[in-house]
Amino acid sequence: MKKLLTCVVTAATWLALSVSPCVNAQWFESTGHASIKNNDIAKAKSVAIKDAITQALVFSGARVSSMQTLVDGVLTQDQLKINSHGEIQKIEMISEDRHGDQFAITLRLDIFPEQEQCPASNFNKFVAITQTQLKHREQARMGQIFDINKATSENLYNTLNESPISTRPTAYFNYPIRVSEFFTQQYDYSNALLEEIASRSNSQYVLLSQIVDISNSDKLNNSYAFWQDETYKRAYNVDFVLFDGITYERLWQKNYRGQGIWPFEKTDLIDVYSEKFWGSDYGQTIVDINQTLSYDLQAAMACLETQGKILHIENDKLIINLGKAHGLEKGQILNIAHHNYLTDAAGNKMPNFIITLNQVQVEQVYQQSAVTMSVDKQPLPNIQINDIVELAKQSL
Repeated sequence: MKKLLTCVVTAATWLALSVSPCVNAQWFESTGHASIKNNDIAKAKSVAIKDAITQALVFSGARVSSMQTLVDGVLTQDQLKINSHGEIQKIEMISEDRHGDQFAITLRLDIFPEQEQCPASNFNKFVAITQTQLKHREQARMGQIFDINKATSENLYNTLNESPISTRPTAYFNYPIRVSEFFTQQYDYSNALLEEIASRSNSQYVLLSQIVDISNSDKLNNSYAFWQDETYKRAYNVDFVLFDGITYERLWQKNYRGQGIWPFEKTDLIDVYSEKFWGSDYGQTIVDINQTLSYDLQAAMACLETQGKILHIENDKLIINLGKAHGLEKGQILNIAHHNYLTDAAGNKMPNFIITLNQVQVEQVYQQSAVTMSVDKQPLPNIQINDIVELAKQSL
């Protein structure tokens, strides 16, 4: 990803979305990638352009809630909606390239930031990527892909880890957990499980998921052509839900559906960690869904607050679980809050933060922790381990 500050007074050359007066613009150069499926180059080109545009928007700090309509690789209708501090003024195509079944396209985008920005977007949010669960394990019999839940969770972790976004994943996909109650209408889930995952992974947020459908449809080839290998289409339907590990609130939820060609014979035993699997049309379908999920998750989390917990108290000093990796810097002021619940008339518990008058200043910063000191160098009254710390608004 390349970035260049410049000023633009002319209209767009290749593709203009609007014409603006001379203001501080940010040029971003990004490369999008896509797999060519069924020799459909036009579709691959459109997907690659979408990928390049989304990367540039995410890198610039914009929150993307929808993407442009792309036809034959050319943007024909502006359906872009950016929730905060970002607007595309011009897009130019730099190059396009094809290597085998992979297509790449490089774009140059002129993005004008708006005046109001989301302060929270300047800080990284850590999210625990848990092991997704198979809702119907019997559907994994074809190919004996009973470990697909672990493999797809690892792929999602790697996708998020390689993306230039402020949502930072932590690996929690080696531990099987029960997630079905988190997707019921009653939301009768365990707060204790969320707290355990958040604590063990040192992550404020927890992403849970379940694979709803991996069934196969009718075979694609002619049943009378008995000499042909059997080829099927197979579904990939997965639910995601995001929770705050501190307040236990459900923050975001979405379902993703896809279909890919299953090129293997019914009796084949498929290794879901192999290149053979991930290089197949079905494997690439899962990769595409995980890539889309990574962008959607960034949009959902961009303006969420970065909060931490107190790990240790010693007179006027506190050790907290926020550090350089979160964007914390020496000298910043933090508020301290108590966390409890209010109960409504129906018996539902609602999170409640009580902001105290105590404030601390960051004295020493490490990668995942920091040492803070009371701003008035006095002992901190009524402060306990696991109390919440968050950046004071005036320090931003």
